[in-house]
Amino acid sequence: MTRTLKELFEAERPEASSPPAPALVTNEKCTEQGDLTEQSSASEYLEGSPAGLKELSVNEAGTEDSLMSDLQLQNASVSESESMMLSKCDSDSLGNEGSRREKSPDNFIEFDTSKLDKKAADSSKKESSERQSYSSAEKTPTEREDSKEKAEPAKVNEPCGKIPAEKHTALKTCPSVGTSLESFDFKDNSSSNIGESVTMVEEAWERLKKSTVFFKGNPVGTLAAMDPTAESLNYNQVFVRDFVPSGLAYLMKEDDNQPEIVRNFLLKTLHLQGWEKRIDNFTLGEGVMPASFKVLFDTHQKETLVADFGGSAIGRVAPVDSGFWWIILLRSYIKSTGDHTLAELPEVQRGMKLILNLCLSDGFDTFPTLLCADGCSMIDRRMGIYGYPIEIQALFYFALRCARQMLKPERDGKELLERIDKRIKALSFHIQKYYWLDNTQLNNIYRYKTEEYSHTAVNKFNVIPESIPDWVFDFMPLRGGYLIGNVSPARMDFRWFLIGNCIAIVSSLVTPVQATAIMDMFEERWEDLIGEMPLKITYPALEGHEWRTVTGFDPKNTRWSYHNGGSWPALIWLLTAACIKTGRPQIAKRAIDLVEQRLSKDGWPEYYDGKTGRYIGKQARKYQTWSISGYLVAKMLIENPSNLRLLLISLEEDKKIAKPRLKRSTSF
Repeated sequence: MTRTLKELFEAERPEASSPPAPALVTNEKCTEQGDLTEQSSASEYLEGSPAGLKELSVNEAGTEDSLMSDLQLQNASVSESESMMLSKCDSDSLGNEGSRREKSPDNFIEFDTSKLDKKAADSSKKESSERQSYSSAEKTPTEREDSKEKAEPAKVNEPCGKIPAEKHTALKTCPSVGTSLESFDFKDNSSSNIGESVTMVEEAWERLKKSTVFFKGNPVGTLAAMDPTAESLNYNQVFVRDFVPSGLAYLMKEDDNQPEIVRNFLLKTLHLQGWEKRIDNFTLGEGVMPASFKVLFDTHQKETLVADFGGSAIGRVAPVDSGFWWIILLRSYIKSTGDHTLAELPEVQRGMKLILNLCLSDGFDTFPTLLCADGCSMIDRRMGIYGYPIEIQALFYFALRCARQMLKPERDGKELLERIDKRIKALSFHIQKYYWLDNTQLNNIYRYKTEEYSHTAVNKFNVIPESIPDWVFDFMPLRGGYLIGNVSPARMDFRWFLIGNCIAIVSSLVTPVQATAIMDMFEERWEDLIGEMPLKITYPALEGHEWRTVTGFDPKNTRWSYHNGGSWPALIWLLTAACIKTGRPQIAKRAIDLVEQRLSKDGWPEYYDGKTGRYIGKQARKYQTWSISGYLVAKMLIENPSNLRLLLISLEEDKKIAKPRLKRSTSF
């Protein structure tokens, strides 16, 4: 049956009029997402440009009218000018952060809209041939809207570090952009990095929650690691020092605050402290906190807690740092939640006193520092830190300051508070004077005289200048300084230890000038201390004869591996806290960017090997919990620096954290 021309026209009208709607919506959305800064810079450039360029906005308006009329007459056709606008909108949505930051008049000219009038006026034959050349990369407006709706949620669930293939390709093949697009750095000028960072944070939270350990239905901690490809050994336990960044992460999370797990952890470890701590036929002090604990089930599925006080450790050394970390986390919990009743419990007061009595007891020491054995801290193997390691001294000082605010003066509390005050004063003087090393002090030590007696001696520890290692002279910059690893009679360990230096800044153990100099050291020796993966736990690595004598041929602590110069991303939160405290957040941000490039892709390993941290550690566990939680804490600190004050990582009597200011050292 033959249909009339009118009937055919009426039948084709809905299909012919449908495409403009989504095209207009897309253009409006692109305009709404535009940045005000970008618009103002473009308008300022047009005002100062030749007359031909000032007519760009008029040409754009005319082109839009021609596009609308063309779309109304053709069924589901997309012109090349529309493709340019849609690609520009997609490009803006992909590059909201990076690309706008680098906008310039030259980049604006690349989108030559004056060619649109010519494109719209071309014959239908030319338009058809041009559309065919790009038909593989184009879709109808309706299909574009559908694909965008499907691509947006998929972006969140993509593997970290992976740039969406179709969008990346679309940017490269866009016909409306000039050849200078090849000079664009997609890594820096697209929002894919932002999407990757968000995805990495979400993945970190998911893995942290999966590592939760429950006891009788209540969360009490997080496992050390969840690597399905390696033997669990003691990584299936809850370590006190490892849980600290996990606890801080839960306390900082604003939309899902979970202080319950922190409270349960504090109480369970306090309960374990009261156990009899026997190793072979010897009993440890009452105040010793466990290094770790785990939940066991008997044949009747009854749950029991089993603690390790060092008897199962590699070197059979009790942890000195566990009690200090426990006090610090307790103060952070109280500051965050306002739950002062927890600290006022008689059991908690007694637990703190037992820890402090172990450290403040009178003995034969002539120094205010704490005498320790090898393997008593995070470096739990033989690494030559016996004596007075800086990590333990900084933690000791920090714990004293935290306990000073929580102890009640009742009964014997008043006397203990007086002892704390005296120790804090003596310890800070000792560390600031004898552990500090910068270019000036290095030159003084280099000129020391030996065999000096009486109180007038300058070389009080009788350090032989010839014992200064050669690497120190090349490592020490003119601007910057740091706290050395150890000081004892006739011995100065000049190695760099990250934990001790960062905690000394956070706890105000060092002076403000010294804190600034330590930050300068990070900048001056970035390749040595940060490299390709933050952060070096120690520097430099022991090797050769020194490695054999100091570590005892330790096969795990070979040069630039594990504790012997390995890189530990878990420590990024300590660096971030120190940077914010000193007003140098740009250092932490740079280090976090390095972590985000690889950590998730590599499976959240425990540590990295190599002089620059290029390789995943040869014995590193993957999906290490404190690598995950350390990143989360660093991320939340850099995004909201007030977390540093609220959680009392920085004590309230210190100066309030102001807007970050660039500071330089006066150490040279």
